[in-house]
Amino acid sequence: MTTTNQKHQHFKIFKPYGFLSQFVQEAKRKKKLLGELSDFPLNTMAIGRLDHDSEGLLLLTTDGMKSFQVRDKGIEKEYYVQVDGKISKDAVTQLQNGVEITVNASKYLTLPCKAFIIEFEPNLPSRGRNIRDSRHGPTSWLSITLCEGKKRQIRKMTAAVGFPTLRLVRVRIGNIHLDNMNSGDVISLPNFNEVFNSKI
Repeated sequence: MTTTNQKHQHFKIFKPYGFLSQFVQEAKRKKKLLGELSDFPLNTMAIGRLDHDSEGLLLLTTDGMKSFQVRDKGIEKEYYVQVDGKISKDAVTQLQNGVEITVNASKYLTLPCKAFIIEFEPNLPSRGRNIRDSRHGPTSWLSITLCEGKKRQIRKMTAAVGFPTLRLVRVRIGNIHLDNMNSGDVISLPNFNEVFNSKI
């Protein structure tokens, strides 16, 4: 990381599958970290996180206050979700209304959210690892937009309605979109405040 004195900087990245949403290696773990994607400025941090096996849009900043603001519950986060099986409209309605999941060993009812079926497979880069052999049955794609972010929440939500998540890609945070980025891409964000213009 560079160490020059400068104003705060912000970035959007396409976090690849298999990377941790952090810059510091945990003890006794050898995982791929975000710092491998670019020469980021000193004190760059991830805003929120995506799980090791999730992909897509992740915002980075050197400004801790911006990180706190983006993690506010009013900011929409939209995900494209591939699930196992042909999902029913009833299951989508359940997701929209809120479902019961487990958070920290306690039952939790998710907040109402936006969810709908995507009729055609979205144009996303290959994950680099096969999701599943097509001979094992159909899959479905959904768009799910949340204003909260419990650990592995979407995976728990789709499992709760009987359709386990196979692939999870975040495509939007506020008004900042993944657009046509490829896995591993890093783009500077000079107008970072646009993220705050979209709230549920």
